[in-house]
Amino acid sequence: MVDLTPAPQDKGEISSYLQSLPLFSGIEKSLIMSFADQAISKKYETGESLFFQDDPIESFYVILSGWVKLYRTTQDGNDSVFDMLTVSQLCGETAILDGDDYSFSATVVEDIVCLKIPASILNTAIKDDSKMAYAMLKTISRYRKQQTREIESLTLQNASQRIGCYLLRLCRIDVLEPVVLQLPYDKSMIAARLGMRPETFSRALKKLKQQTDIHIEGDIVKVPTIESLSVFSCSACSNEYPCNDLMT
Repeated sequence: MVDLTPAPQDKGEISSYLQSLPLFSGIEKSLIMSFADQAISKKYETGESLFFQDDPIESFYVILSGWVKLYRTTQDGNDSVFDMLTVSQLCGETAILDGDDYSFSATVVEDIVCLKIPASILNTAIKDDSKMAYAMLKTISRYRKQQTREIESLTLQNASQRIGCYLLRLCRIDVLEPVVLQLPYDKSMIAARLGMRPETFSRALKKLKQQTDIHIEGDIVKVPTIESLSVFSCSACSNEYPCNDLMT
């Protein structure tokens, strides 16, 4: 599912767009403009990689449309997907704190338009500007909370509940029921993101449909009631729907 929001065209528009993102909110406009001045609009097609694990860190990316998967490659050559990024999310911005090389790979799973910005600018800004450093700490804190939530999910929820939780996160809180969703990317990629094998995902999805009466045809999901889906999915979770991070 592609977001068709047009990419910012000139440096002023890029600066305004960056300022709307959590990492840059509250940062001096002159500093944001220095990022905008060196931002390059790029397009990548499905299957192309932004960078690979162990590549030297050169850039970070602001995604304007499409989807990117983040993953690590295991010793036996398999990919372990740990995040999926889309519109208004940043890719690789925290990598500069890990050392000189990327500790993961980033590959496009749906054509993207993005802003490519030299990592050296961000590195310098973090060292020289306290507000930028604090914003980066807040970004890392958000990632930590996300990881904590996912560890809880893997530990306490069964496979069907994890899929239900994923679907709930696609639901807009303010829409009328029944809720109709379009899956943002291929089911096999959803399975990988949730830490499941495709066959496990299929069995769990079948159970979820039986328990909640959701209907799935292709990439379209119809949720009759949010309550039935949330009661089933959230029963083994420390949060109740809607999750706190969906409301901030």
